[in-house]
Amino acid sequence: MDEIVNRVKESGLIAMDLADFKPKVELTGIDLAEQLWQGLVLKEKDFRAWIKSNDWESFASKAVYVYCSADAIVPTWAYMLVASKLQESGADYVIGSVEELSSKLLMDKIHALDLSEYQDGRIIIKGCADVHQPEVAMSELVRKLQPVAKSIMYGEPCSTVPVYKRR
Repeated sequence: MDEIVNRVKESGLIAMDLADFKPKVELTGIDLAEQLWQGLVLKEKDFRAWIKSNDWESFASKAVYVYCSADAIVPTWAYMLVASKLQESGADYVIGSVEELSSKLLMDKIHALDLSEYQDGRIIIKGCADVHQPEVAMSELVRKLQPVAKSIMYGEPCSTVPVYKRR
């Protein structure tokens, strides 16, 4: 009986799965609506008291999205105060939605890729990943990898769509 050979593995193709770039850190939200007086306005004195008394160190190992779920105008300085405290705690954060935070963290991982392991590689970016705006993330992978890759394909090793081939 012949030994089964994994031709994909022997082909030298480098398979990348977008799911590997998904954040593995806890995502936490801070809703500024909870700090509004009567659900309408932000009182600076009360807000500063909340800023001072809040345990910002509890966000140190988390990724935080700061938003306001109420239909209220929150002054820019309020977001700046929260951002300053999150920065001091070492938290990764965005002012926006959980989807925007997920996208930012995914992009951060893409930008941190060590390109040396992809030099002259034949890369396949797998198509099925449960990430927010996969087309944006995959396009960013192309931007990052194209200067070093021999070729970039989309799909699975058994069925790929050519995206880029170095001349």
